[in-house]
Amino acid sequence: MIRAEPLPAASPSPPRVPAWALPAGPVEHETDAAFFVGAALNSLDFSVSSEPTWAGAWRQRLALKCAAAAVRLAGRSEDEAALRDAWYLRPADGDPGPAGRILAAWRQLASRPPAIDAERVAEVVELLGLRWDDGFADLPGAVDDLIRSGRPAPFAVAAVASRIVSVSPGAELLAWWCADLVLAQKLRWLRPVPLLMAKVFSPAFRTSDDRGKRIRPGEQKEFERAVCLALAQGADDALRLAADLSRRAGRLAAVVPKLRAKGAGEVVKKLLDDDAVPGSLTTKTLSRFGARRLFERLQTFEAVRELSGRDSFRLFGL
Repeated sequence: MIRAEPLPAASPSPPRVPAWALPAGPVEHETDAAFFVGAALNSLDFSVSSEPTWAGAWRQRLALKCAAAAVRLAGRSEDEAALRDAWYLRPADGDPGPAGRILAAWRQLASRPPAIDAERVAEVVELLGLRWDDGFADLPGAVDDLIRSGRPAPFAVAAVASRIVSVSPGAELLAWWCADLVLAQKLRWLRPVPLLMAKVFSPAFRTSDDRGKRIRPGEQKEFERAVCLALAQGADDALRLAADLSRRAGRLAAVVPKLRAKGAGEVVKKLLDDDAVPGSLTTKTLSRFGARRLFERLQTFEAVRELSGRDSFRLFGL
């Protein structure tokens, strides 16, 4: 039998955002919000810069959370489970449908370097159901100008989101997609970490009055403060997820030497690189029956979780 290659040594445990860096109540002043986001992003930067073995799964799971919020903002009803099904259970190269295409936009964001050009913008515009002639041709240049500006990252993020919505009020999904890309460029990350879209319905983006209206891009004074608070909370959420995936990846690494199935190494890599892996996966060295046996063994070791809750068409992940 062929044993799977052992995984690299475990990466350091992710830090947490300090309790003092998270607001305990309403934050009225922009300077206070800027303090919180600076401390939170400093903690997040450690995990991003270390590029742990499970970074791909981490980013893609955050992309799924952002896509679920984006689908809700678009007026659709698909949740994370439905989005997973649309993506992983479609035919090879098949159309995942409108909600699945929204997920594709955030998966693309999480998997590529944070560079932007007309071709990439056009691809995302199409995935989000927008029209290129709605004023997006100048967007790459505007994003580059903001990135080169001396504005701190959270305020550059707020500026790009506000600009996009001012040009095309119906392009709020694109605004949030670009916001995380700008954040990654400003912080010199190799790949973006999807954060902001998932916080759009959070208290950070609600006015403090009795109406609790959602704060949208372009509502300048309130919006910049809201972006800072949302990034602070988003960084904390991302690091909580990172801590969970780090533990699960460590458990997977511990059982890799016990795996003797052909193709086990490829499956392990997919588990570390993506949100989920279909239980029916086949490769050049792994049959569908072999995959089923391998996932059953990994479940026995508590090294993976079944994510769909079904007895068939199952999905597995860290």
